[in-house]
Amino acid sequence: MKTLPANHSFETLLVQVRGKVQGVGFRAATVRQAHLSRLGGWVRNTDQGGVEALLQGPHDSVDRMLSWLLQGPPAARVDEVTSQEVQSDRRYDRFEQV
Repeated sequence: MKTLPANHSFETLLVQVRGKVQGVGFRAATVRQAHLSRLGGWVRNTDQGGVEALLQGPHDSVDRMLSWLLQGPPAARVDEVTSQEVQSDRRYDRFEQV
């Protein structure tokens, strides 16, 4: 873990994805897409049947990832994606499934 410098241009969002997103390879596909976008953070299932992700990176990359999350992998059915910006001094070097 690294600490973000005071003048960082990274954005950190906590994202909730609802729909048919468990049991369809959603988390693994999210990890692959995040690596392509060079984002840091994590993705995990929620107890309510959704998926939660923390996305960290430049605004354009985070925005592209949000657009991808609206569709997800082919077997998924995304009903809703919500996000909120979070303040974090932590810098994620990679994106992983937790």
